[in-house]
Amino acid sequence: MLTLRIALRYLFSKKSHNAVNVISVISMAGVAVATMAMVCVLSVFNGFADLAYGRLSMVDPQIKIEPVSGKVIANGDSIAGIVSSLPSVAKAVATVSDQALAMFGNRQMAVTIHGVPEGYAGVTDVERAVIDGMYLLDDGERLYATLSVGVAIRLGVRPGMEREMALYVPRRVGNINPANPMAAFRADSLTVAAVYEVEESDHDASTVLVPVEVARNLLDYTTESSAVEVALIPGADEKQAVEELRSLLGPDFVVKNRLEQESSSFKMISVEKWITFVMLAFILVIASFNVISTLSMLIIEKSDNMLTLRSLGATAAMVRGIFMWEGWLVSMVGGLSGIVLGVVLCLAQQYGGFIKLGGDPSQLSISEYPVRVAFPDLLAVIAVVVVVGLVISMVTACFATSGKRK
Repeated sequence: MLTLRIALRYLFSKKSHNAVNVISVISMAGVAVATMAMVCVLSVFNGFADLAYGRLSMVDPQIKIEPVSGKVIANGDSIAGIVSSLPSVAKAVATVSDQALAMFGNRQMAVTIHGVPEGYAGVTDVERAVIDGMYLLDDGERLYATLSVGVAIRLGVRPGMEREMALYVPRRVGNINPANPMAAFRADSLTVAAVYEVEESDHDASTVLVPVEVARNLLDYTTESSAVEVALIPGADEKQAVEELRSLLGPDFVVKNRLEQESSSFKMISVEKWITFVMLAFILVIASFNVISTLSMLIIEKSDNMLTLRSLGATAAMVRGIFMWEGWLVSMVGGLSGIVLGVVLCLAQQYGGFIKLGGDPSQLSISEYPVRVAFPDLLAVIAVVVVVGLVISMVTACFATSGKRK
């Protein structure tokens, strides 16, 4: 295309006025910086999402099966046995969850008890999250509880203390004697074996892991379970396994992968990420207004050339096309430069970790900003750069004048 060839010549040729060269460089630099910021910010959000996913994997199973209606699965152990027979499943266990009152000394708080069987550490990475003590449920002599860090702090308890922590749950069945209020509760006591932390507020605030038989006793359950938690064999296709379980169990059960189990948390990260993306896109639009200055100066400088082209038969549309291509090329050169710089910077951080987080390193679980470059994010940034550059150049090209014929 002739208009594109002329625009490329104008882009790379030296201008007669230094101001035009300076403004062109400033325009490209503004677009490049805004684009680089978009790439870096999106990559940092990806890094934090991966960090959250890794933390949640310590306490959330790969797949979780829950009832569609009601709180419990009537035959949880049987369902776990059926699921365990699938070739893609490494382990499936029935668990029980509900609310309780925890007491230690003169302190008390509402907690979420999570009853788990022996071998639960093979379904989640809870042992890796332990920060004090050793994960244990039963040593043959006594029963143990593992507390989230929030419970341990509020109750003032830590592993190794001889005094036991008491759990109280209102009776689900039977009559209540008003003369003896304590008879309205089922109670049990456990020794604290460990404290864990996953740095996720909902889990860390009020969770207590107890043996499943203790949870069932407190809740007056026999074979009932709140959920069946599943771990797949290494290399198994998670999506295919979820579909297989849904087909096997039917419409009475909900089968969730790890992202679906924590959909609200990851949805919040996604919303924050794309709201930030929109804000940076507006900054890119503002930076692209420098392109208008560049084209305006170029139109003035090349007015004689435009008169010559008109004398040779060029139409007004052709003249506008030249400056439209020129503006779009300025935006694209700046945008692609910013994307390249952003990717290089993010990859350097991803594999080198040279930008550190502030604060005491001993109190931080990670020492550098987590970053992950995602190809779909780069496509989104490129699309914004292309559209913004095209719109800005079309608007500016409308002001291009061809002058009068001599």
